[in-house]
Amino acid sequence: MKKIAIINGHPNKESFNFGMAEAYKNGAIEAGAEIKEITIADLNFNPNLQFGYQKRMELEPDLLNAWEVILWADHLVWVHPVWWGGLPALMKGFIDRLFLPGFAYKYRENSLWWDKLLEGKTAHIITTIDQPGWYYRLMYGRPSVNQLKKSTLEFCGIKPVKVTYLGIIRTSNEEQRKKWLKKVKSLGQKLK
Repeated sequence: MKKIAIINGHPNKESFNFGMAEAYKNGAIEAGAEIKEITIADLNFNPNLQFGYQKRMELEPDLLNAWEVILWADHLVWVHPVWWGGLPALMKGFIDRLFLPGFAYKYRENSLWWDKLLEGKTAHIITTIDQPGWYYRLMYGRPSVNQLKKSTLEFCGIKPVKVTYLGIIRTSNEEQRKKWLKKVKSLGQKLK
């Protein structure tokens, strides 16, 4: 049985992203996966990495519980919108506070290299955007994907990391959104 953690980075529970997370979950459950969810907006934590890496902040209970879910999972599904080319602030704070040296990676002594402590896991980023995916990639270099996929997940050993763009959200109608929900449910059914 595949163990999947769905991590929702949208701060608004009325958002289409919550519908996508639910669609994925329903498809994965139909396929026999075990699911745990992390709704970042529900967590009680300080998203500010107040001291950088000079001094470790104690992790709040909600962050410790979220980390246990991440360690438990074989596959991480990240659901979030792209805002100003990047991740929502709360989601970025979640990553800053949780994907820490000694947790997600470990620098080697007297070396530029590091050990990837999350190897063996895979991920899928499902993101909404207000432009075509090809335009986001060609014109802007897909900064949110580079940040989450390359600079965070793959840096910590998680791969492969697949990406699904859904958009243009702003101009979409109900029929288009139903198609996208069906597509996301299908990803869950395929356990991708």
